[in-house]
Amino acid sequence: ERITFGGGCFWCIEAVFQRLKGVTKVTSGYAGGHVPNPTYKQVCEETTGHAEVVQLEFDPSQVSFEKLMEVFWAAHDPTTLNRQGHDIGTQYRSIVLYENEQQKSAAEKSKATAQKDFKDPIVTQIVPLEKFYVAEDYHQNYYNQNADKNPYCQVVIRPKLTKLLSQGLIKEE
Repeated sequence: ERITFGGGCFWCIEAVFQRLKGVTKVTSGYAGGHVPNPTYKQVCEETTGHAEVVQLEFDPSQVSFEKLMEVFWAAHDPTTLNRQGHDIGTQYRSIVLYENEQQKSAAEKSKATAQKDFKDPIVTQIVPLEKFYVAEDYHQNYYNQNADKNPYCQVVIRPKLTKLLSQGLIKEE
């Protein structure tokens, strides 16, 4: 199966879901907007309507959709509109792009359940996936290739992974 999530910078979400058993492929890209074949520069200019997202391929016999949603809620702050930390803009919005009615229903149920863990209202959009555009090659597998080269990886992504590892939600590769 496939599901597409946005929760801030796609480098972060990609690194998280690459460490979840049952997720077989994670692809960074853009979705939720109106411009075909957007570039990273265009998405950053906030003129395309797209969010930075990751598309997951997963084996439902190894990881449930509910578990994916649990990790999604824990991996970012779904109560901040168009922002995650210092990353600000509509491209960083919290979004679930479902591919069928089962996913839609399960995402909405999960959102309602997750709300009890947050003081502020969850602002995550739950919308149908219309089109997914693969991001440029240098965005793929970013953390795994740049953890020691880019300070963003150490300051933003590593603490997120450490938190999720300590909670038992993901496993280190």
